[in-house]
Amino acid sequence: MKTILIIEDDPAIVHGIKEGFGQQQYKFLSASLGEDGVKLARRENIDLIILDLILPDIDGSDVCREIRKQAIETPVLVLSSRQKELDKVLLLEMGADDYVTKPFSLRELEARVKAILRRDRDIVKDIDEYSFSNVHVDFKKQIAKKQGKKLTLSSREFAVLKYLIQHEGEVVTRDMLLNEVWGYEQFPTTRTVDNYVLSLRKKVEDDHSAPEHIQTVHTSGYRFVK
Repeated sequence: MKTILIIEDDPAIVHGIKEGFGQQQYKFLSASLGEDGVKLARRENIDLIILDLILPDIDGSDVCREIRKQAIETPVLVLSSRQKELDKVLLLEMGADDYVTKPFSLRELEARVKAILRRDRDIVKDIDEYSFSNVHVDFKKQIAKKQGKKLTLSSREFAVLKYLIQHEGEVVTRDMLLNEVWGYEQFPTTRTVDNYVLSLRKKVEDDHSAPEHIQTVHTSGYRFVK
């Protein structure tokens, strides 16, 4: 389920989006003030932000600018009654991903939201280095350390860990790992994945029997949680 943050001070619009999109398909968070929206965007795991341009405390363009300044890469879709082309260009240049002019139809808004989420899903960002808990991994040099001490990981273990991290928070099935990491077109056995995940847990988790980061999703696969 995707999480959408709505930064909008008009409760009728917030309610309309929630009801129109359907709360079975999305989880919604909302903020009526720009500053509160920035805090939520930083604190929560958000998949997309719907941002009104006119807010009671600060302008929506400043909200967008601050979100990008804090290296929050969550897609931003702007809502505004301003129709000048220059406004749209400036917003896109400061980091917004799309722009919908008020009044808008819920059908068009949801279509744009789905397009952004689909595009964002298809782009998997490469990772050279990554840190979580007391572990630091340099994927380029294939060096991993825990509490400053070097870990011995195989190339395949580096690849499995990298794939899980690239899909942080998502359910990654065993078949996905076999297809993307091993490159099998026909899967010989998913037990192979389980063995590698168990080995990784023993190396990077503080307690591999109760893992905090490489979690099992029952009947589905695994999920990496930072």
